[in-house]
Amino acid sequence: MKKLKTNIPWLEELLPEGMQVPSSTLISGPGGTGKPLVEFAFVDAWLKAGGSLIGVPLQYPSGEMVRIAMNKLYGTDLKNYNGKIAYIQFEPFTNRSIIVNDDTVRANLLNPEIWDEAIEKAESLVDKTDLGTMVFGSALNLLLFSNTFKKSILEKLKNILQNDKSRTYAFAVSTSAMADEIKTLEEVADNLMFTRMEKPMKLFLKIERMKGVEFSNEEKEVPISAELLKEINEIAEATRKTRIPEIRKI
Repeated sequence: MKKLKTNIPWLEELLPEGMQVPSSTLISGPGGTGKPLVEFAFVDAWLKAGGSLIGVPLQYPSGEMVRIAMNKLYGTDLKNYNGKIAYIQFEPFTNRSIIVNDDTVRANLLNPEIWDEAIEKAESLVDKTDLGTMVFGSALNLLLFSNTFKKSILEKLKNILQNDKSRTYAFAVSTSAMADEIKTLEEVADNLMFTRMEKPMKLFLKIERMKGVEFSNEEKEVPISAELLKEINEIAEATRKTRIPEIRKI
């Protein structure tokens, strides 16, 4: 097993040995508690260690928002990593996955079969590396609002976190709705972390468990500005208001 060192000072205090590769990580907590921003720390470390990425950021309308956040958080310009990152845009009103350009696949991720197809197509767009591919996804709880696919996509996400070692996974989910369903994902992930927010816009992270590495279970404030936290939360809230009514119809 390999280990990924994050080289991010605040995170290294909690994870001095880094993270086991491959493994699955779930970052859980109420809505609006900065989960994707913690996730991006692992994304940044993965890229800088030479790995390739597939992004499934459901709370963002496009990969451009990921690029902006990464630049503001870590000074990382994703334009310098051509061939290392591809995105899957969620399109609920289709029954297929299609490659739309050299770094983007559009797909209905509610359908577990299309999920696999979309991941494979996205992986074809990125370089093969010694470290492998990390799939990072945020606001994945949105998929559970589908009446038709809720049970099957929950089982799919559970199976990925518990059994799929062909890639490394980092998922962020909100517990503000369907907490019981999210609990089943928390139980099977290799690595489990929780976020919470304190007024005025202070983000805290606590690691519950890690597979194969030493870690600190001390809760730590994440040094991200209140301005950036507010900006990201506003984007996420706008997406939820649009997406949830759409998904409920499917």
